[in-house]
Amino acid sequence: MTKRLQVGTGPETIRVLRQALTDGLLPDTYVSGGALVHMEAISGGLATAADEDSPLPVSASVVNPAGLAGLLAEHARVVRAKVRKNDEGDPEPYDEEVTPPREILSSVLAGKTWPGVPVLRGVIGAPVLRRDGTLLQRPGYDPATGFYLASKVALPHVPDAPTAAQVADARRFLLDRFLADFPWASSADRANYVALLATPILRQFTRCLIPFALIDATMPSSGKTILTAGPGMLYGQRVMPWTYSDEELRKSITAVFAEQVGVVVWDNLAEGTVIDSAVLAQLVTTGTWSDRQLGASRNIATINDRLWMATGNNLQVGGDMASRTVRVHLDPDMPRPELRDQTAFGIPHLDQWITVPANQLTVLWHLLVLVLDWTRQGALRVTGLSMRQFTPWAQYLGGFLAHHDIGGFLTNAATVREIDQDEQRWAAFLSTWHERHGDRRMTAAELRRDAEPAHFGSDVNDPWDGQFITTSSGRLPNPLQLGRLLTGQDGRYRGNYVLRAGTNERGRAIYWIEHPDE
Repeated sequence: MTKRLQVGTGPETIRVLRQALTDGLLPDTYVSGGALVHMEAISGGLATAADEDSPLPVSASVVNPAGLAGLLAEHARVVRAKVRKNDEGDPEPYDEEVTPPREILSSVLAGKTWPGVPVLRGVIGAPVLRRDGTLLQRPGYDPATGFYLASKVALPHVPDAPTAAQVADARRFLLDRFLADFPWASSADRANYVALLATPILRQFTRCLIPFALIDATMPSSGKTILTAGPGMLYGQRVMPWTYSDEELRKSITAVFAEQVGVVVWDNLAEGTVIDSAVLAQLVTTGTWSDRQLGASRNIATINDRLWMATGNNLQVGGDMASRTVRVHLDPDMPRPELRDQTAFGIPHLDQWITVPANQLTVLWHLLVLVLDWTRQGALRVTGLSMRQFTPWAQYLGGFLAHHDIGGFLTNAATVREIDQDEQRWAAFLSTWHERHGDRRMTAAELRRDAEPAHFGSDVNDPWDGQFITTSSGRLPNPLQLGRLLTGQDGRYRGNYVLRAGTNERGRAIYWIEHPDE
């Protein structure tokens, strides 16, 4: 029944409306970051391709004055008392339905405290495991977590205690049908992918940092985009262009936090791209992302609850990203992967099949069965795994995979180091330095002079054969720049070599290479 709200003067109207909102006048209205938000379905949604944005079917929109006016008209009858003369000329009271002025509505919404209004912590596109190990799978608002579940298609109920037959069927579907025909370079690549697929489900349960996900291949048309579409379309996906500017990268990251998606994909990076960004390294190692709001002067802070992924061919990592990245590598080992007979696959034309919401939920249902079977057995962790800040994630997901006998998880960590361009450059530089000078102590100026090319007529000879370290622009550093680079590497091992720094009897900085294996 439509609620009647009696208003009067400006102050009275503000008090009446604010109290009505606090008392739950508007359905599907919550508080997030001190602001009222209203859940509403998004009309005109279209099926998307695997490499396109896949938004959730609802949106949590901040209630502004115009929006509040519309919601009041829909869910209440706002009236003020008036008097008019009847047919006999006597005064007659009546109610006039009104829309409160914009300044009144702005005043109502200006407050940050909304006692009694449920708190919205996020909108999710697929069930998640609560902190207590139970599964949030009923669509709508969940008071226990503050999440709003908005699935694209109704998901059949997942049993809290799956039977052995259901678990066996789920494992067969996931490994022997859905993932059977991808050209995994190793068992580690398949295991890593299953871990990434399950990660958004377990995020609330594990409450830990998640590494960056790199899905690359030796050839185009190997299936990279289909793999990102797995978690992307299940949990809501935003596909973004890659940028080499840290400032632009930061802006795009901040902007995407305003969107209700669980997975962010930098898709189809240029072949051989080196992912080496201080901003990205910071992103995956912080539980809360803080930055200046675009178009405003205030800072915002938001929970970093996304899965961040990149795809491309023969990608590389640099800087700190090598130890913060999980790699899934595909190698079809053939010249034209797109010519493979897809009708013979476990799921023919998987690239089209995965874009159908009902099929996405088929994948999800079987995955949830495996997750709940693991939690029913105690959600055991593999304590021997270590991955810097991501060790809890590695141990939880390692336990999940071990429980279902999916081997190889993170055993390709050495291949991530092999594609670490920064590691390769420094290892080659230190080994060449040691070959030329052994453990001799040298100043940066002496070392830099040693890199000067020798001229023999029209011929130029590089004594370092291109292995001398360069600046980010690819140029040889001057002595001051070189000294800073070397100081920043003091005590760091590169392969079997380690750079040491000290001072000589004149107080000048000196550097030398040690080779512990000698």
